[in-house]
Amino acid sequence: MRPDCSYGTSGGELAVPMAWMYAEYIADELLRTGDLMPPTTFEFRAGRDALALTIFLSDTEGELSGIRVISQMEHWRSLTAHDQPWEEWVRERLAHLEQEDLALGEEGRSPDLRLARAAWQWLDETELLAADLDAPGPWNDAGLDSCEEDAPKVWTPAWQLGLPLGHLAIHLF
Repeated sequence: MRPDCSYGTSGGELAVPMAWMYAEYIADELLRTGDLMPPTTFEFRAGRDALALTIFLSDTEGELSGIRVISQMEHWRSLTAHDQPWEEWVRERLAHLEQEDLALGEEGRSPDLRLARAAWQWLDETELLAADLDAPGPWNDAGLDSCEEDAPKVWTPAWQLGLPLGHLAIHLF
């Protein structure tokens, strides 16, 4: 398990979750640069959290730094690709890191991991209303006109909307 940075704290004081905060910052910058949607939307949050989880959990060597961001983009792109089992990968990585975290005892508990777990819980348990991509389109017998507002909608787990948004943001960078 990567050690937490405390930046000036010692002796049981508050540890600063720098790895998670940096992963979240990178994800936020990628999404803002892509200008895919307003940063005030739940969809943006889903994209940021999915991308931050990808960045944080893929940092197996504890080397998350600005120098390695560009070199990691292809790896993040492959993890977030449509044909990859991202949800399963996230669950496995979190379980592995939690086991390592538990082995450290109460004093070694990672604030980064707690924030990552909270992000995953929000992504997994929150559903957002989105266009039903499996529904018949306006070009067939459904009788819908071409307005997006008339398209059928379905409640979808937030990670299922956020993951493709994060993937697209990486491509646009």
